[in-house]
Amino acid sequence: MPRSGKSGGLTVRVRRTKRRKPSSIDWLTRQLNDPYVAEAHRVGYRSRAAFKLEQLNERFHLLARGMRAVDLGCAPGGWSQVAARAVGPKGTVVGVDLSATDSLPGVTVIQGDFRDAAIVAAIRAALGGPADLVLSDMAAPATGHAATDHLRVVGLAEDAFALARTLLRPGGAFVAKVFQGGAEGELLAALKKSFAELRHAKPAASRAESAETYVVAKGFRGRA
Repeated sequence: MPRSGKSGGLTVRVRRTKRRKPSSIDWLTRQLNDPYVAEAHRVGYRSRAAFKLEQLNERFHLLARGMRAVDLGCAPGGWSQVAARAVGPKGTVVGVDLSATDSLPGVTVIQGDFRDAAIVAAIRAALGGPADLVLSDMAAPATGHAATDHLRVVGLAEDAFALARTLLRPGGAFVAKVFQGGAEGELLAALKKSFAELRHAKPAASRAESAETYVVAKGFRGRA
């Protein structure tokens, strides 16, 4: 497990310059002093977010050899890396993102909007059968307005669930990031109807100050 410095405080300080905005300085400071960032570099993960999926998988046993998994909003590829290692060479991982994502071993990367019919068709073709797991770590660009950001993230989670319902096999699972704030009520109600088990979790790798949490739904009941 990644750890911070001996003192538990900052080990690297970012110099303030006229060219650097306070928000940029804060971000750089967090990155340089984040043990998960350092550990991601050490083990070859593309992002610290990979540890979030590792921790969710450790708790909920989401990934297994030979599974078919879809990673929505995959760039830069951290979650897809974890999934590909877990499902092995006989499994299938399809990563989808609006942004270009460098190729990854064991992952079929599709660039485009997962809400477009052509992209959905490409996902189905790459999967070669029903999905066992649909993952969504998507978050819209932050506006700085908490209520707006919350609604946008929940909207993405709802869209991800709408797609998951068409891809998942009965018994499959769905994981999505949401922000705490209450607007996800309709999404949670829909998930409870569609899955046998619904849990909330905040991995240790999520920053303490972040409002993000994850919904973990298992035991898909199938489409009505």
